[in-house]
Amino acid sequence: MASPLSNRLAAETSPYLLQHADNPVHWQPWDEQSLSAAQADDRPILLSIGYSACHWCHVMAHESFEDPGVAAVMNRLFVNIKVDREERPDLDQIYQSAHHLLTQRNGGWPLTMFLAPDGTPFFGGTYFPREPRYGLPGFADLCERVAAAYIDRREDITAQAGELRDALGATEPEPAPGEVRFDAAPLAAAGASLARAFDSRHGGFGGAPKFPHPTDLAFLLRGADADLQRMALTTLARMSEGGIYDQIGGGFCRYSVDERWEIPHFEKMLYDNGPLLGLCADAWMRGGDPLYARVADETAGWVMREMQTADGGYCSSLDADSEGEEGKYYVWDRAELAHILTPQESALAARRWGFDGPPNFENRHWHAKIAGDLQPGEQALLESARQKLFAAREQRVRPGRDDKILTSWNALMIEGMAHAARVFERDDWLASARRAMQFVRTTLWRDGRLLATARDGRAHLDAYLDDHAFLLSALLELMQAEYKGEDLAFAIELADTLLVRFEDPDAGGFFFTAHDHEALLHRAKTGHDNATPSGNGVAAFALQRLGHLLGETRYLDAAQRTLRLFWPQIHHSPNGFGSLLRVLEESLLPPETIILRGPPDDVRAWQRALGAAPGRMVLALPNGTCELPAVLAKTESDRVNAWVCRGVTCSAPIADLNELTN
Repeated sequence: MASPLSNRLAAETSPYLLQHADNPVHWQPWDEQSLSAAQADDRPILLSIGYSACHWCHVMAHESFEDPGVAAVMNRLFVNIKVDREERPDLDQIYQSAHHLLTQRNGGWPLTMFLAPDGTPFFGGTYFPREPRYGLPGFADLCERVAAAYIDRREDITAQAGELRDALGATEPEPAPGEVRFDAAPLAAAGASLARAFDSRHGGFGGAPKFPHPTDLAFLLRGADADLQRMALTTLARMSEGGIYDQIGGGFCRYSVDERWEIPHFEKMLYDNGPLLGLCADAWMRGGDPLYARVADETAGWVMREMQTADGGYCSSLDADSEGEEGKYYVWDRAELAHILTPQESALAARRWGFDGPPNFENRHWHAKIAGDLQPGEQALLESARQKLFAAREQRVRPGRDDKILTSWNALMIEGMAHAARVFERDDWLASARRAMQFVRTTLWRDGRLLATARDGRAHLDAYLDDHAFLLSALLELMQAEYKGEDLAFAIELADTLLVRFEDPDAGGFFFTAHDHEALLHRAKTGHDNATPSGNGVAAFALQRLGHLLGETRYLDAAQRTLRLFWPQIHHSPNGFGSLLRVLEESLLPPETIILRGPPDDVRAWQRALGAAPGRMVLALPNGTCELPAVLAKTESDRVNAWVCRGVTCSAPIADLNELTN
């Protein structure tokens, strides 16, 4: 067995952890061996949490963790544990919350926390430089001071630990006392709040930096209020025209550093692009704007080309940096453009993508954005220029790709890809989504248990709430794109797992970790959306829809218990609860469920005509479809019949498509 005083990361699967396997720091993974070593020696833990595409994580690693002098101080004073926040979101949630409670500041990555041997934090921060600057101490000196405080102020640290545990416990929601009557007030309040923060010129909400917030955009877009829809459409359009969207190769970057969506933080995350792909499909349905069709096509193309492995799973992210410089892969200079393009292409590219203005990246390079309109007949010339720039860019040193396969993020992309495939009738996109789902089924589903991550054929770590909830929601979308009995069977298994292993049947809602998960400092149960949707919101929504589809009250009751738990928070301040607001919408007005039966070609024609409207589920079940539960096994005939239900009310079979579409 490797000594605790050696770097043990070489055996890990996370590319982020493997990046640190050659550091002189004696990094340990978060495991029983590491924690036991800290307790046996009564040594504090230095916990460093980051991820592969994190720019400042790389900076701190280069400055401090690769420095033998700094490493010697760390090794002498601490048990040093390195965690990939994408593999261990349970730990990241806990210690980000603890950081906020200790410092009264927002956290981020890298997260640097100092823990007592039992895992309770007593000091923390984010990035620390090697030498004092930015008003921050040098990291080695900080380590000396923290270690001395752990020895000299042990009683204070112990008392603070108890207070911190109590404070973490107090962050958990409590259900409203007595009977709860849900109403639409939070929906109106959320819309009004977003309207107040809306940037009518550039789209988005608030100032720089600007993040996409797909759950908020989805909330605005699916409603009936034209003004709210316009905010979502404006935001999606400005993002699609801006530099946050890769105009040359497709796909969205994580956020914009400015209010105009012009210059991004260049990392590309799978979890953003799945929901944004689905939103572009929904935006296109609102009026057929070709902008959204183009962006959906290019984003799906980027995902399949650069992010999908030969085995079918989707990789996690692309770094912002290449050759040690952020954005170097994506930006241009004029001499390079003149060399690659013809004079006619260069003139058009300059006008269209803003290359004729001042440099917009670090005062010396140009990053493409939509800056000018196309004239009739110019599209082919622009596409020629784009293809040449893309080919030239492919010859550059590429940003690093984090090729671990995360169940939850794959589920978000499967759902977005399947939804866009249904809207645009793209069989290749649907095939991509199905390949990813098959990877999950064969690699990440073991003996009735879901695993969280896989790389190079090795799957491990018990899956979290988000993995189960997002995957269940993705299966519901896949079944609407193309029904398969195996998808419904898998959906039922996941739904039952949510109830058995994650639900709090007394208070309601779902814990982030399963009942048999490793015991940690705190067990979270959150309903707020963050960079990804709330696991509680998605679980309740998917269970509610599956419950209506199958007439299964266990699922409907669990969704209602979840909504009741978070109702005081939603009712008081609905901001950031977009996923749970979707549950509320369909609790107040159950979704319309339409089951189509008949000849295959006719059934598919009806399905296309019905589209993908919000508040509606459509399952096309051609004659001969097998493995149908009794509730879906409608009578076959030589013409299409539709069975329409809303809640517990169902119509007689409808044989006239006009009755459904008018």
